[in-house]
Amino acid sequence: MTVVSSSLAELESKNLETVNLGQHVLAEFFECDPNILNNSDKVEKYMIDAALECGATIVQKCFHMFNPYGVSGVVIISESHLAIHTWPELGYAAVDLFTCGTKCDPKVAYEFLKKKFNSQKASFTELKRGIIDRETLKLSEQPFEVAEQFEE
Repeated sequence: MTVVSSSLAELESKNLETVNLGQHVLAEFFECDPNILNNSDKVEKYMIDAALECGATIVQKCFHMFNPYGVSGVVIISESHLAIHTWPELGYAAVDLFTCGTKCDPKVAYEFLKKKFNSQKASFTELKRGIIDRETLKLSEQPFEVAEQFEE
């Protein structure tokens, strides 16, 4: 069994084989509605709503509209961050969904954004970040572990 944890005390109290500090979902959204991807207000709203939908606590946000098109933005959450960059002329959005602890699930945010962007094709890779060595309860020096890859 693997668990995402936010504290060493929580780790010590459980009998687990592997533990990681965070889940990082790298998402690719293809064939999206370009009018949504080129609308800074909509992209910001959907990213905030995605954070709330997955159970995150929002701390701060910052979004920027590029000329002639494209939006970049980040929603800082207590559990880490959600970040996006859009290429409306290609119908494409690249999104990072990084959460720590057990409170939120970044795959919930992924599914929410896929629907809101009207993405006809999407994929993600989920990385386990901050792998804890179960015997020593210290951070392993391996960079990350690929937990899951999904393409539709």
